[in-house]
Parts: sequence; structure tokens; C-alpha cells
Amino acid sequence: MAEGTPLASGTERLPGSRRTRRAGRGGVWGQDGGLAARESLLYGGILLLRPRVPASPGLHRTTPEVGPRLLPFAPLSPNPTPTFPALLYLRGTYFALYFLATLLMVVYKSQVFTYPHGYLVLDLALLSLMGILEAAQLYLGAKGNLLEAEAPLAASLVLTVGNALLTVYFLLWQTLVLWADLVLSATLLALHSLEAVLQVVAIAAFVS
Repeated sequence: MAEGTPLASGTERLPGSRRTRRAGRGGVWGQDGGLAARESLLYGGILLLRPRVPASPGLHRTTPEVGPRLLPFAPLSPNPTPTFPALLYLRGTYFALYFLATLLMVVYKSQVFTYPHGYLVLDLALLSLMGILEAAQLYLGAKGNLLEAEAPLAASLVLTVGNALLTVYFLLWQTLVLWADLVLSATLLALHSLEAVLQVVAIAAFVS
């Protein structure tokens, strides 16, 4: 008989033996996760069915439920000063330009004009100190606004006052003051003043 000769009742004789395989649900995965393979053995007209073996409960995989996740540090109430983050970004960008322009002007004045070495070192040191305070001030201001905490905002306010005093120094009291120094320092001082007002408003809103 040829290989795979179909028999009656939907069975198929295996080649070289009297073993037959029943067509139908063989190879289909059931709901219990086990393979619903049904093979029949035909010996002298007796049909033996292979029992279905259920899959082990430990083999079932469950898909974890994906739900909404809460963002950390999410504000619980509307921001009382919505313009404060925008002002932080604006002043941070402007200070980067201010720092670079002031540094270049100090180098220019030391080459063109008579600039005592001690005063040159003092101006550069104060400019570097202003940059460090500015970075700390921006970090504390953004953190206090995000967490709605008054302590970081109060520390940022103190640094704002310190940076404003350094700005006044470069506006009036540095060794050589050019018109560009006046314009740049006056603009930065105005931004410091506006930011200090918004910080006081935010602290008052968070405390109450």
C-alpha cells in the first residue's frame, strides 16, 4: 500500500506498519494550552485512543496588566505662577549670552585699555562666581516650582539677590564700563528683579 493511504473514517495508515493516524483535531492548541493530538493505534480491529494530556498549570503565561502610571513629582494643584518656568528658561538663555559677551569684553578691554592685573583677576573671579550661582539658582528654582516646595524656592531667591548684586557690580563698579556693559547688565538686572517678584508670589502661594 502506498505511503499515507487514506482509510475510512478519516484515518491514515502510517507507512510500513499497521499504525494509523486519525485526521481532525491533531496539532490544534486547545484552551487548556495543551496539544490536542489524537493518534489511534489499530491492532486487530481494536482502536486505542491516546488520552489528551492537559498542560501543567505552571506553563501558563499571563500578560501583565498595563494601566496608567503616575508621574513622579506631578503637581497636585494648578501652578500659581505659570510664567515662572518660562522666565527661568529665558533668563538662563540670556545669562549664557551675557556671560560669553562679558568675558569677551573683559579680554578686549585688557588688550586695548590699561587694565591692572589685580582688577582683571577680580573681574574674572566675580564673573565665574556669577556663573556658578546662576547654575545653582536655575536648578533650585526649577526644582521648587516642580515640587511646589517653598524651601528650594527660598534658596533660589537668596541666590537671585546675590546674582543681582554681582550684576550691579558689573553695571557700575567694574574697572572699565562700556556702553555694551550698561545695556547687558541692565537687562539682566531687570530679569533678576522680575524673577524675584515671581519667586515671592510662588512661595506665598505654596505656604498658604
